[in-house]
Formats: sequence, C-alpha cells, structure tokens
Amino acid sequence: MFRLEDMKKYIILSLLCGCLSVNAQTMVPLTYRQYMERVAEGNLEYASEKLNVPAAKAEVTAAKVFNDPNLSVSYFNNENNSLQMGEGVEVELSKTFSFGKRGANISLARSESELTEALLADYFRNLRADATIAYMEALKQHELYKVKENAYENIRTLAESDSIRFSLGQIREVDATQSRVEAGVLRNELLQAGAELKNAFSNLNFLTGTFSTDTLFHPEAELRTEPRDFILADLITAASEGRTDLVATLKNKEVAARALKVARRERNTDVDLSIAVSRNARVYNEEAPAPPFTGVTAGIAVPLKFSNFNKGTVRAARYREQQAEAQYKQALLQVQTEVMQAYRNYQSFAEQVNHYEDGLLRQAREVMDGKIYSYNRGEVSLLEVLDAQRTYDEVQAQYIETLFNYSSALVELERSAGIWDIEI
Repeated sequence: MFRLEDMKKYIILSLLCGCLSVNAQTMVPLTYRQYMERVAEGNLEYASEKLNVPAAKAEVTAAKVFNDPNLSVSYFNNENNSLQMGEGVEVELSKTFSFGKRGANISLARSESELTEALLADYFRNLRADATIAYMEALKQHELYKVKENAYENIRTLAESDSIRFSLGQIREVDATQSRVEAGVLRNELLQAGAELKNAFSNLNFLTGTFSTDTLFHPEAELRTEPRDFILADLITAASEGRTDLVATLKNKEVAARALKVARRERNTDVDLSIAVSRNARVYNEEAPAPPFTGVTAGIAVPLKFSNFNKGTVRAARYREQQAEAQYKQALLQVQTEVMQAYRNYQSFAEQVNHYEDGLLRQAREVMDGKIYSYNRGEVSLLEVLDAQRTYDEVQAQYIETLFNYSSALVELERSAGIWDIEI
C-alpha cells in the first residue's frame, strides 16, 4: 500500500529536483519594450541583412568609375644592325569613350541601393512581428504551465486526502490508488509543460542574439491586449500606401526600368581616341639615308556594331520590366487580401475571448469546486471529480490558446496593414 509518508517523500524529492533544475539557469525578467530593443540591436540575422545597405551604396560608388586610359610603349628596329635602316620608340595614349553608359549604370545602382533599403525595412517589419509573437508564445506557455501546476496541486492534495481517508476506512483502496495515479500523470504533464516553457524562453535568447546558456529571459507582461477598433477601409489604404514589401516591389519596378535603359545604352557605339609620339633614330643606309625625326599620330576607332542586330538582351530586359509590373499588381492584390483575412481573424478571436470571459471559465470552475466538495462528503464518485478537473483544465487551456490567438491576430493585422503600435 502507498503510505502517506511515501507520498510526502515523493513530493519533496520532486520539488527538490525542480528547484535544482531552475537554479541551473538564471531567470531574467524582460519587459516587452526592453525585449524589442534587444531584438533590434542584437538579432544576428538582422545585423547581417543591414550590411546589404552599405554594400549597395558601395556599388553606387563603383558605378561612377570612368574608363581607364591605356598607355603603350613600343620599340621598332628596321634591321638596323645589318642594313642600318634605323630604329625608334613610340609612346601611345588611348582612351575609350562610352556615351550614356556610365550615367545609366549609376542610376541603376542608386535604384538597387534604394531597393536594398526597402527590403531591409520589410525584413524588420517581419522580424518585429515574429519577435512579438514569440514573446506572446512565451507568455502563453507560462500561463499553460500555471494551469498544469494548479491542476497537479489540486489532484496531489486530493491524493493526500484520499490516503488519509483510506487509512480511516472511509473510501476504498482503488479510489486512493486512482487519485495517486492521476497525480502521477499530471506530474508528468507538468514536467513536459516546464520543458515547453523553457524552450519558449530559449527562443527569446535566439531572437535577441544572446549566447548565454545559463540565463533565460522571462517575459514580464500580460498575455491579454487591450481591445482595438479598426476600420477595414483605412487599414487597406494604409497597407496600399506604406507597406514596406509593397514599397520594395514598387522600387523593383524602377530597377527593372533602369536595367532596360542600361541594356539599351550598352548598344551605343564606343569611340576609341588615341595619340602617339614616335622618335626615329638616324638612318645611315647609303641608298636611303634619313635624319632623325619625331612623329605625331592621332587616331579614332569606331566599332562596326553588327552585334546590335541581336536584340536579345534588350528584349530580356523589357520582359523583366513587364514582369516587375505584374509582380507589383499581384503584391497589391495580396496586400489587400491579407489585410481582409487578418481583420476577419481578429474580429473572430475577439468574440471568442469575450465568450470565455462572459461566464464559461467561471462556470467550469464552479462545477469543479462543487464536485470536489461533494466528493469529500461522499456524494459523488472520484471519476466525476476527475472529469470536472479535466474539463476545467481544458477550458482554461483553450482560453489561454484563444487569448494567444487573439493577441497574435492583432500582431498579424498590424503587420498586414503596415502599421505598428503594439504594446504589451
């Protein structure tokens, strides 16, 4: 028979193990504002994305480069050793002039730099929303842990009471055993809830770029957010005008147009200008003697652009421009659809939360308390008590899950609308 003393030893040992586990990692309270500041400053992937901006600006600087001139030095010898026909040296300076190409490339690089900045802003928009949902997930897991902890304490107390009542002959052994089994099951569920809670806390470390293995951030906030009233038309207008991914798609249209201009300018004819100075030594040949002299040569070279008959590059750039236009229209439609879907989800979860808070939670608690009271008076069976406890736990868990979905829906709504004023 499982004695009361054994039950106490089991509980003390379990609590001791739990304390050792908790002490192994330091819990640091973290408000939502502090958390978001850490995310903005310490998130490693965001830090990596931010480097794209100076890299793109460096590309703008690189696009401003001019064509380098060419300097050549040549020596010639007209069999001077045998025929004495003279020798000499020539120095030539040449440069290729491209008309319109440099300006087009600079404009393209600037547009690409602006596109990079827009993409970074959109990355932070998603990071901010994802980090907020992760913070809410940690709050949710903490609330679920407290539900499991409370359920375990209730059944544990009931099991202790049943052990005493059995020893006094007031209940059967099977009832005392059943309550101990239920306490053991809930203990395992509590351990699993603790693991999920710490995993949620660890995710906050990941998002803030914290490498510490002995520290976990503990959210210091309430899961419930204040009810908000939104006008769907205003949300769609705000999203259509200012959402960062739409801005990036619009900027991508500009990049495609600039790329088409570059492709056309690349077909322009380059001109090579050159000037050369040569110094010829005296010619001592008896048949054709000549004094030393200096010669100056100037030249221009124009390529024959037969390659311009191939318009594949220009056509490809034009198709990409048309593709960018289609992508913008698709993105605009997607933004409107996402806003409407997020708005409906937010409204639905708001109604569900109200349904729980209007009496469902209270009624489930009253049923459980009544069953426990009746059981202690011997009026109902243990099975009815356990069923009432499970129902109450399920209602609490569902309420917490719905509360999380409601808060997450608010985040998704503001993410989709391109606005942000979340406070937890």
